[in-house]
Amino acid sequence: MQLSDFNNIDIKTAGNLPWPMKAALLALLAAAIFAAGYLFLISPNLKELKAEKEKEQGLRDEYMVKKVQAMKIKAYEQQVVEIQQTFGTLLKQLPDKSEMDGLLTDINQAGLSQGLAFEEFVPMPEVFAEFYAEKPINIKVLGHYHALGAFMTEVAKLSRIVTLHNLQIHPANKEDKQPRKDILVMEAVAKTYRYMDADEVAARKTLESKAGKK
Repeated sequence: MQLSDFNNIDIKTAGNLPWPMKAALLALLAAAIFAAGYLFLISPNLKELKAEKEKEQGLRDEYMVKKVQAMKIKAYEQQVVEIQQTFGTLLKQLPDKSEMDGLLTDINQAGLSQGLAFEEFVPMPEVFAEFYAEKPINIKVLGHYHALGAFMTEVAKLSRIVTLHNLQIHPANKEDKQPRKDILVMEAVAKTYRYMDADEVAARKTLESKAGKK
């Protein structure tokens, strides 16, 4: 069988062709059908399949990103809970307005219990912050070195927050009430902090706003 044998093929009499030629024609026809099918049916579907796979991979990547974000959100939520718990604990250490007088008494009693003599115990005007008020108290006490240390320890043990600032310690002199060599004078500013409730915070902001407009 030669290629020239295919030049004179009549489609009407193709059934009478020798079997090798029939097989060749069928192979050519199958190849043509496959090529047409690939071109018009399979190729577009392959492109669509490729696009869908790329889309699937994009969705997988997006899922992994969101999964990591979700894990971080859970960690952040836990941190918020812990911060709120810590904040609540600290907030309980801030006295409200009704407890301030008692706290001032506690500070005074902490010094007297150590045998200290108060020359000054002067509460100063409050300094207001966003949600709390700071109450400075100028103090001047006389006593032995160890008694002064014990006093600061007692202040630190108070259930409410009290801090000591501008601490100065020097020997007592003739102007002090107890001029003895072993007596020291401690001057400091004790600061305690008062929690302001929502109503007081709102009232303060209103006052500040009115003052700012004047």
